[in-house]
Amino acid sequence: MSKQEAQCIWPLGAQLGEGPLWMAQQKRLYFVDLKGCALHALDLADGQRHRWDMPDYICWLVPRRDGDGFMAGLRDGIARLWLEPQVRIDYVARPFAEGSGLRMNDAKADSKGRIWAGSMHNTDYAQAAGRLFRLAPDLSLSVADDNYHICNGPALSPDGTTLYHTDSYQGRIYTYPLAADGTLGEPRLWRQFGDEEGAPDGMTVDSAGCLWIAQWGGGRVCRYAPDATLLETVTVAARNPASCTLGGPDLRTLYITTACEDNTPEQLQAYPLSGALFAAQVAVPGVAAYRYG
Repeated sequence: MSKQEAQCIWPLGAQLGEGPLWMAQQKRLYFVDLKGCALHALDLADGQRHRWDMPDYICWLVPRRDGDGFMAGLRDGIARLWLEPQVRIDYVARPFAEGSGLRMNDAKADSKGRIWAGSMHNTDYAQAAGRLFRLAPDLSLSVADDNYHICNGPALSPDGTTLYHTDSYQGRIYTYPLAADGTLGEPRLWRQFGDEEGAPDGMTVDSAGCLWIAQWGGGRVCRYAPDATLLETVTVAARNPASCTLGGPDLRTLYITTACEDNTPEQLQAYPLSGALFAAQVAVPGVAAYRYG
């Protein structure tokens, strides 16, 4: 098993860094500070950094097939999002009852242009109130599964026949057979994580079908074979890696977002780079992000 250490490339101190998205045409990495209510971007060509303030939590970003802005997960639903010439938001779905305490959390698009998005209770993680939603290209929203605590890290196998989904609170990753029409089969427990490993959080799949998984509380991002065998470890100088993606010109740069939250003052002192953006070079390239629509 190989092991290396990720390097800090932007010490921005995000409260909850999430949702990294590599956009090859722009040579730009987007990611969010979910509870900091901000969208960030890093231009690879010249190192320029960008920030867009949001009116509330922003949880994830998915590109659109028509190239007209993005789809975004906000605290209370899913919206179209435009960044230029100024931030503009147009909701397409608001699935939570007012005062429910529920919010969106993490999402990915699949090769058919659907978005798979998870939700959770914002403060009471013990509640199994989270749902896995499916947003079809026609904007219809349906519940694909429920009884999750903290929905995280949807990821798709390269052949599009398997959906991976995480319940971070329970330390579990499940696999679902995924039919071409978007129907999910029965879930199977893919891996149970121990407390000493950290909770599985955001993840991404590489071109070999292996999963890179951020391990919250574990200070690392690990690569696992499709049969859940541990293959590689990338350590991070932050206690709470939250998500990851593969990007860069050859899709061999592992970008890792981290969080300041859920740390004691002593832990923040021990990990002063908490909330930073990190990167590491890996051997196997990733898969380009799918678009919605």
